Amino acid sequence: MTNASYPALRLRRPRAAAWSRALHAEHRLSPADLIWPLFVTDGAAIEQPIASLPGVSRWSVDLIVARAREARDAGIPCIALFPNIQGDRRSDDGAEALNPDNLMCRAIRAIKDAVPDIGVLTDVALDPYTAHGQDGLLDPAGYVVNDATIDVLIGQSLNQAAAGADIIAPSDMMDGRVGAIRDALEEEGHANVQIMAYAAKYASAFYGPFRDAVGSGGLLKGDKKSYQMDPANGEEALREVALDLAEGADSVMVKPGLPYLDIIARVKDRFAVPVFAYQVSGEYAMIEAAAAAGAGNRDALVLETLMAFKRAGCTGVLTYHALHAARLLEGKA
Repeated sequence: MTNASYPALRLRRPRAAAWSRALHAEHRLSPADLIWPLFVTDGAAIEQPIASLPGVSRWSVDLIVARAREARDAGIPCIALFPNIQGDRRSDDGAEALNPDNLMCRAIRAIKDAVPDIGVLTDVALDPYTAHGQDGLLDPAGYVVNDATIDVLIGQSLNQAAAGADIIAPSDMMDGRVGAIRDALEEEGHANVQIMAYAAKYASAFYGPFRDAVGSGGLLKGDKKSYQMDPANGEEALREVALDLAEGADSVMVKPGLPYLDIIARVKDRFAVPVFAYQVSGEYAMIEAAAAAGAGNRDALVLETLMAFKRAGCTGVLTYHALHAARLLEGKA
């Protein structure tokens, strides 16, 4: 600490002018820090607004390509895809996840054909594909079994990698799945496909609108507390991250975002690796509701929350506000 004291030291002095505030900013936010999650649905020329996520829609494959172009043109380097699978293609074993012509694979191929210079991140978990809405396979008692689920996740990962996915993001929280997926990717010649592990994914109350978007909310029986993390636990998150990194994860994710800024900061401090946060659907919906109620300025709320992630140590953020934020940052909103 400096020995100077007031009035020789005035901490307000560098804040007095905009140019000086910009000069002294400790963290900076740019479109390159953002990943835009997008929901894809079957059909053509279809946009389906999601009631619980105002301003967010499901898009058919042809229109998801247009969203990828928008992202690229706004300086967003990567999009994340989540499918809304038709009910007749859901099953207890999630077999549609292994179909090389499923909705996710068709969307990946269409995007990489039309917009090859944007990254495509794909979710690996079975909840969009199962009839019961859980992220894995169930035993007769309804418990999500670990190792049998991993076998399906390996096939799902290879399926998406073969379609052109750049980043495989396992969100299932099964023990050991990162290492198994990494080994399979290497064996199948996908050495440059990254793994972004949902390493600290909490059993959160903030996921409701997302489950509406992918169609699993009404199907889910019970909860996901036997595999997603207890919100009370922080040390356990560090153990989860350590395991995923040891198994070959290129980057890790903390989910949700703002309620877990302390976890983000601890992970970054402990491991010094690329850390991402998912500003999840409930967080997005709360900002939109606050703005609609006149409780805050939408643009300011969006940028302040995203800066909070950077300050906590994030390399980047998955956010449904990505396109709007990118345009704000570039002065085009």
